[in-house]
Amino acid sequence: MNILVTGASKGVGLAITKTLLRNNHFVFGISRKKTIELEELLKEYPDNLSWISFDLSESGNVRQKIFKSWIGFKTPIHGFVNNAAMAYDDIVTNINIDLLEKMYKVNVITPMVFTKFTVRQMLLHHVKGSIVHLSSISAHTGYKGLAMYASTKGALEAFSKNTAREWGELGIRSNCLVAGFMETEMSSSLDDNQKRRIYNRTSLKKATDVVSVAETVQFLLSEKSKSITGQNINVDSGTI
Repeated sequence: MNILVTGASKGVGLAITKTLLRNNHFVFGISRKKTIELEELLKEYPDNLSWISFDLSESGNVRQKIFKSWIGFKTPIHGFVNNAAMAYDDIVTNINIDLLEKMYKVNVITPMVFTKFTVRQMLLHHVKGSIVHLSSISAHTGYKGLAMYASTKGALEAFSKNTAREWGELGIRSNCLVAGFMETEMSSSLDDNQKRRIYNRTSLKKATDVVSVAETVQFLLSEKSKSITGQNINVDSGTI
């Protein structure tokens, strides 16, 4: 299968890319920068991994740069993993409009545009494909300073559920993976005490495993999950 993955260069996106490559899928990976880890994957899987630098704040360039010039309309897409996101953390009384608008563009608007052209590509090639959006437990349980970020994930979940209803008749599925707090760059600003308090709120008393998230994404992309759509799948060490 041909799978489009955003944020493929590090963290969860890199883990998802590795998992898909190891299971013989072709990955179109997108990120702003090429990391050492991604460079190694490009060398290891030269025939199964294609990468492009793209800033998700450039919503208006998605069709031309990604789908027309890079992937090409003649290439079928079987799955889309909307993983890339930015986090703007602060309390509500300190909302910065510019940062809020940028986060919504990266986390919500551009993923919607990617979904638009992914679905079009699936329709063009009569593909019964799967879309997976990476969401967050912050959309379901409160954390101080995450109200704005959580709202972007809540928007994605609503969008995904309605996408599933809209295109399910043609075999196109859409789900959200609701991830718990993981040891990634996005959580690196938290000190050990903050992390400990977060993890103590989980049933397993530890961080959500990145590989577990990646394997669940692969499952949701596969035919093994063909009866699952419009759902939020929690992979959160038992937080919610």
